[in-house]
Amino acid sequence: MTYAAVAIVAFLLGSIPFGLIISRLFYKTDIRRSGSGNIGAMNALRTLGKTGAAAVLILDAAKGVIPALIAMRVLHSTELAAIAAAASVLGHCFSPWLGFKGGKGVATSFGAIFALSWPAGLVTIAGWLVGALSTTYSSVGSMLANIVAPFALWYFTRDPWLTGYGVFAAFFIIYTHRENIGRIRRHEEKGIPFLRRDSSAAS
Repeated sequence: MTYAAVAIVAFLLGSIPFGLIISRLFYKTDIRRSGSGNIGAMNALRTLGKTGAAAVLILDAAKGVIPALIAMRVLHSTELAAIAAAASVLGHCFSPWLGFKGGKGVATSFGAIFALSWPAGLVTIAGWLVGALSTTYSSVGSMLANIVAPFALWYFTRDPWLTGYGVFAAFFIIYTHRENIGRIRRHEEKGIPFLRRDSSAAS
């Protein structure tokens, strides 16, 4: 029952579509109708600007931090923390409030990793910076960050459950970026706005 309760609560928290809420409440628009149609921070950057994107990024990350941190610090269980982390990311990507659609889970995954191990979180951010700055593609940074996540979590925690979350995140974030991978192969992927080398917007 505890496992199920943690998973359900984390999933529901993760399912809150902050990108859509902020775009409608403060910008009187629907983020899903602009750019890539994604509700995450990168599309918010293009659609809502830096302030709106920062708000979406922080709130989406918090969806990963809160349930995983509670499981770690209050319930004292790495098993429940890993479950909570995975459930929050799944909630973000398959929100019942959006017809079981959503974002790509990157910010929420970053938040969860920081809650599980802040040093591992710093390593994943470094991975994102390397991938994004070297290519200008946020998608590459996002995938690289989550690919290094299980190695970082194992190095800093030696916990199989937390490392298991990292493995889940690596495969799942690559899955959510499968369309980006296709665009990269076709040379159609667009760069981050403030890093792009041309006049196109970020994907």
